[in-house]
Amino acid sequence: MKRILNKFLVFTLLVGFGVSFCLVNPSFAEEESENAAIGGTSISLSPVSNVLALTSNSTYNSKFEVKNDGDNNMEIEVYAAPYSYVYSEQEDAYKLGFSNENSFTQITRWIKFKDSGGNWVSGRPTFTIAAKDSLEIEYRISTPDNIPAGGQYAVIFAHTLTGTISASGIKTEASPGLVIYGRCNEGEVVTKAEISDMKIERHVDENAAIESDFYASAKVKNAGNIDFSAVGTLKVSPIIGFSGYETSDGRGRVSVIPETELTISDVWEEPPSFGIYKVSWTVSAAESTETIEKIVFVNPLPLIIIALLLLTFIIIGIIIMVRRRKERRSRLAI
Repeated sequence: MKRILNKFLVFTLLVGFGVSFCLVNPSFAEEESENAAIGGTSISLSPVSNVLALTSNSTYNSKFEVKNDGDNNMEIEVYAAPYSYVYSEQEDAYKLGFSNENSFTQITRWIKFKDSGGNWVSGRPTFTIAAKDSLEIEYRISTPDNIPAGGQYAVIFAHTLTGTISASGIKTEASPGLVIYGRCNEGEVVTKAEISDMKIERHVDENAAIESDFYASAKVKNAGNIDFSAVGTLKVSPIIGFSGYETSDGRGRVSVIPETELTISDVWEEPPSFGIYKVSWTVSAAESTETIEKIVFVNPLPLIIIALLLLTFIIIGIIIMVRRRKERRSRLAI
C-alpha cells in the first residue's frame, strides 16, 4: 500500500509540473499581418455630414470643401443622390445604396449647387481643382410648401472625372460624400427602434490552437420615420482569468435611418488563452435597450486538469490522514 501511494504521488507531481509548463509556455503564436499601400486618387471632402432642422417653404444655404492632395489638376463633378439602404436576399442584410428613392429621400430633388459661373443649378456641375489646392462649393436646399414629417436623407458626392494612376497601373476614381440628415418636426414624428437577434459567440480560427475572439451582435430596425443612433456595449469580466474587456466610448455607434435594419456588433480580438468569463452585451437604440449575458469557457482543458489535480491532492490527504489514524489506534491497542 505504501509503495503504491508513493508511485501515485510521484505521478501527480509530474503531471502538475507538466501543466504548469504548458500554462507559462503556450504552444500557439499570434500571426502578424501586413497591409500593402495602394496608390489612389488623393481627394478629401469636409465636413462629412450636415444635420438640418427643416421646415416647409424654407431655404438653407451651406458649403463644403473639396481638397486635391495630388500632384496634378483634378476635374470633379458634384451631385446629390438618395441616401438609403436596400435589402439583399443573397447576403440577408441591408446594403447602402444611392439609387433607391422613397418618401425619405425627397430632399435629393430640393438641392442645387452654385456652379463656377455663380449660377444655381440642379444638375451635375463640374469644377477643376489645382494640385495641392482646395475648392469651396456652395449648395442650397429649398423645401416645398408641404414636406412630410420625420427624416429626409441625401448624400452629396464629389466624383473625380480625371483619376490618377495607381501603383498597379490602373486608373482610379473616387467619390467622397457628405451625408445630409434633414429632420422635420411638422406633423407626427415617430421614433421607434426594434432590437432583435441578440448574440454572443466565439469566432473560431481554424489555424489557431484556441478560439480567437469574443463576438457580439444584434439587429436594430428603424420602424419609425426619423433616424436615431444605436450603440452596443460588450463587457467581459473574468471569473477565473487575468484580464477583461469593455467597449470603448463611441465605438460601434451606428446611425439607423427609417425603413432600415442594420447589424451592430463589437469584438474582443485578443482574449487570453484560457479562463472562465461573464460576458454581457447591451444594445441601446432610441428608447429601447436589450441585454443578454453568458458564461464563456475559454480553452477549459487546463482548468479541468488543475481541478483534477486539486481533487487528487485532497483525496491523497484524506487517505494519509485515515492511514495515520489507523496506525495510531494500532499502537494504542498494543
